[in-house]
Amino acid sequence: MATANCMELRYLKSFVVAAKLLNFSEAAREMCVTQSTFSQTIKQLEEELGTVLFYRTSHKVSLTKAGEELLPFAVTAIDSADNCLRRMNDMQALKCGTLNIGVTHSFNMVMHETLKDFMKLYPDIFLNIVYKPMTELVNRLLNHELDFVLSFRPQGNYPLIESHLLFDDVLSVIVRRDSPLAAYDKISLSVLTDYPAVLPAKGLQARNTLDDILSETGTELNVRAEMDEVTPLLRLVRSTGMYTILSSSATEDADDLVAIPINHEGCRMEGCVQMLKGIYKNSASKEFIRILCETSLVKKRITYWLK
Repeated sequence: MATANCMELRYLKSFVVAAKLLNFSEAAREMCVTQSTFSQTIKQLEEELGTVLFYRTSHKVSLTKAGEELLPFAVTAIDSADNCLRRMNDMQALKCGTLNIGVTHSFNMVMHETLKDFMKLYPDIFLNIVYKPMTELVNRLLNHELDFVLSFRPQGNYPLIESHLLFDDVLSVIVRRDSPLAAYDKISLSVLTDYPAVLPAKGLQARNTLDDILSETGTELNVRAEMDEVTPLLRLVRSTGMYTILSSSATEDADDLVAIPINHEGCRMEGCVQMLKGIYKNSASKEFIRILCETSLVKKRITYWLK
């Protein structure tokens, strides 16, 4: 019985290819069989269904009325079978395989706990973590090099990418607890002009948001240095007493630093999972994101798009 079902699926695949190309020679090449074998497959399907599916002449192949009627059902059946196979393979994938994840530097604060827990639960899955600026990660996602990207919501328009909100954040001034700026509950950009700053490099998401606000307000900061990674940037803040500007979550595990929200309506940032639209979400990706949502930073603000 199982063999017959497999044969029927092969018949349907051959039929759909022939209906698409309307050329048995080209269809046979696409199915990697000889033309005589392909023609025999179509003949067997027609005999099983008790009807003719194609009009054939020496110059032309076209669908009969029965063939036109069968085509959408055949496509649906093949898609369902392929989806079933993907899901079964997906179940096995939690025991092996590779998960490719893009992460912006400013999103690093939630990764340590997530990686530790995921690797403990799924020791046979290889994790390929790529830290790059948002623009490069988006390009890799669009090229199917990454399963998903963890970042703040991008400012550009990406119609092929969907952003799923994980948590809200705000652009903030990051200083040592002994800094005069640490006394503020909220801080205006005009106050910062009197203090030296070390900023994230241009192209990073926090810097992009900041530059938009600086341009809008006409504010110029006293920038002494720029760095393209968050960890050494915070280390420099600790050693020099200068301030930087990042998302408030950058200090999640830093008891010696304080995050003061900038008093401007354009400072909202949204931590998101970026995925390609219409792409099947494999179980390993869903499980990684589930564990991510259990971290202390996002647990109370989780959205339920994965349910």
